[in-house]
Amino acid sequence: METVEFIRILDHQGRSLADAAGEAGSGAKVPTCPDWQVRDLLLHTGMVHRWATSFVAEGRTEPHPVAGLPDLDGGELLDWFRTGHRRLVDVLASAPADVECWHFLPAPSPLAFWARRQAHETAVHRVDAESARGVAPEEIAAAFPRDFAADGIDELLCGFHARAKSKVRTEEPRVLRVRATDAGSDADDAVWTVRLSAGPPVTERGSEGGADCEVSGPASLLYLSLWNRLPYPAVSGDASLARLWREKSAVI
Repeated sequence: METVEFIRILDHQGRSLADAAGEAGSGAKVPTCPDWQVRDLLLHTGMVHRWATSFVAEGRTEPHPVAGLPDLDGGELLDWFRTGHRRLVDVLASAPADVECWHFLPAPSPLAFWARRQAHETAVHRVDAESARGVAPEEIAAAFPRDFAADGIDELLCGFHARAKSKVRTEEPRVLRVRATDAGSDADDAVWTVRLSAGPPVTERGSEGGADCEVSGPASLLYLSLWNRLPYPAVSGDASLARLWREKSAVI
């Protein structure tokens, strides 16, 4: 996917998140994140948007901590979120393609990284906001473009869980396969083989070799299930590996 498409998705998902949060109300519970209310969701995502913006807008080449959260609620909090989201979209859309700044996963460029990362960050949290107003995650997933959902799976498996921070580990080597069943002509690009061990997971695209467990289904449902927003569409083989992912895959 092109950077401009990620920015377009980020724009749409952020506006939809704000609309859903406004309808639900800041005190509403978030079923997909049981420890959160909508105000927590807005504060978290708004903070992440501002943090990401700072790297691109200011050309920061070193990581820095996030700023403190504002003491806001209700309409003021919603306005704060919308302002930060709009600023992020505008900064990404106007940044030069060769902008130099810090980023934390492999990418063709820093700009490509931040556009992709914030599109997925915002899409997943849009699902959370929708759940707070009673919309099922499956309904939102159905509107995600297949290529975007498959890209989100790829970012999670080949990016986040390639890092030393991943807690998805096994004492003995095991293999988990993830297969999008709606790949069409791009079937080879919609299967991931995740090799688990005592070290960080190693993910390869494709289905070479056997697997101890396979999770499969349409890309959009797999995307949300791997981010722990939905049950797995289908599991075959040793289901304990699917449970392991559910228990240990939280991104930190």
